Amino acid sequence: MNSKAIITSALPYANGEIHLGHVASTYLPADITTRFLRQKAVEAYYICASDDFGTPILIQSEKEGKTPEDYVEHWNKRDLEDFEAFNIKFDFFYKTSSPENRKFVQDVFKKLEEGGHIYENEIIQLYCNTDKKFLPDRYVIGICPYCNADDQYSDLCEKCGRVPDEIKDPRCSICGQTPVKEKTKHYFFKLKNFSNKLAEYLDNNNNLQKDVKKYVQNWIKEGLTDWDITRDISWGIPIPIDSEKEKVFYGWFDNHLAYISSTIKFLNDNGKDGKNFWNESDIYHFIGKDIVYHHYLFLPAMRLGINEEYKLPDYIPTRGHLTLQSKKISKSRNWYIGLKEFLEIFPADYLRFYLVSINPYSQDDLNFDWDEFATKINSELIGNLGNLVNRALGFTVKSFNGVVPNPEDFDNMDKESEKMINELASDLSVLMEENHLDRALKKILQFSAHFNQYFQHKEPWKNGPGTNSCVFLSVNAVRSLAIATYPFMPESSQKIWSQLGLDGDVATQGFAEISNISLKQNHKLGSVSPLFEKVEESVIEEQKSKLGEPN
Repeated sequence: MNSKAIITSALPYANGEIHLGHVASTYLPADITTRFLRQKAVEAYYICASDDFGTPILIQSEKEGKTPEDYVEHWNKRDLEDFEAFNIKFDFFYKTSSPENRKFVQDVFKKLEEGGHIYENEIIQLYCNTDKKFLPDRYVIGICPYCNADDQYSDLCEKCGRVPDEIKDPRCSICGQTPVKEKTKHYFFKLKNFSNKLAEYLDNNNNLQKDVKKYVQNWIKEGLTDWDITRDISWGIPIPIDSEKEKVFYGWFDNHLAYISSTIKFLNDNGKDGKNFWNESDIYHFIGKDIVYHHYLFLPAMRLGINEEYKLPDYIPTRGHLTLQSKKISKSRNWYIGLKEFLEIFPADYLRFYLVSINPYSQDDLNFDWDEFATKINSELIGNLGNLVNRALGFTVKSFNGVVPNPEDFDNMDKESEKMINELASDLSVLMEENHLDRALKKILQFSAHFNQYFQHKEPWKNGPGTNSCVFLSVNAVRSLAIATYPFMPESSQKIWSQLGLDGDVATQGFAEISNISLKQNHKLGSVSPLFEKVEESVIEEQKSKLGEPN
């Protein structure tokens, strides 16, 4: 593990509210990882930005009768507010339309051109006679030529994750009419020339998921296609060529460069050498499986094309899509849950807990189910973790006036429980470093379940031999939980910390502190009260009734 880290996540399109599908695969795992790395004394920064360019923005702003500038400004601000309400704590949240990113993108293009990696080519572009415009990317929908899935965009098949060379049975996404073909000049990036270097990068990077690497390597073996990096639209970063005033960069050329430009700005503004820091750090790009092609091929190839002036990613944690009640999320059909609306009803930590618990480190899709959500919160979060905190601290207040007693000699059960505390930090660290966040959370729940059983077996309410040791170890186990749960549930962990009568912010505690038994005899607890409230069935049924029709 490096002493420095830069964490990024796929940039949210500035064209609508953040919903649960957005946060599950990228933003929440990235936030948890950042918090964990800081607990490990890593100088880690979480950087993100809104993705302001591209046809989805232009299409939606046109539909709403707004300028793209006004449209993205609104959603940049709103998205950040929603993320912050969910306790996603970016160190810097910027935008791809920033002057810094505009300049950086144009500079990268010039370097690629000077390196011989750019060429011009006349292409046949779909053109809509009804709307009087060329139709790049998401202006076109049709059938994917690779998997035959219908209603896919021409720049990305959401089912198989590939970028179609030419979509079948195309139609205009605005008016639905069949477009015609017209000639236009575009600029291309020589992606296929980097096949060998990309294969070498994948082979040598053992931090990348094996299953993802395997099918990306198969794409390379099948043969890569040079990448059309310009578009005949008005909204985007202009091509830095005087004769090409009517062309802009394809959104996927500029957006991931904002990882770098936003990071450099943040670090430079805070008195650091941004470029050096980037190249000295572990680089994390958290993504969903639908943009693997871009992050495993386009992104590293461009950095290779400028001679690795900025290092390639060390980690690209990739997770599947979130479905809702086992059906694909659809905003148009109201088959989705907005993050803002959810947080008006339930605490952020409830959602953070649930999403992590159902989200393995894999490309397998995960499913949000309202009934399962209620069960997990009520039985696992409240009935297990919350129960231990309440019974251990509550009993100490009731029977020892909130003062930690002096333990007796440990019996075998006490020694086993002491060992559980001593080993928890190392057990969790391995899982967290490998990005198995769901397994780490499960380990925490196993830990609290053990101490619930330990407390029940010892029966301290009978005030028999070993009572003091039971209370002493149980209270220290709660302290371990406060630190261990911080990356996952920052608000709840701070509440536990305060109820323990400990000052300051639990976030300042090092990860190794999880396994220290540091609450000694005569330590005074704080005010103790239940951490969580039960999720009622009536509330769940009400939420179900708000959904529209699934696909």
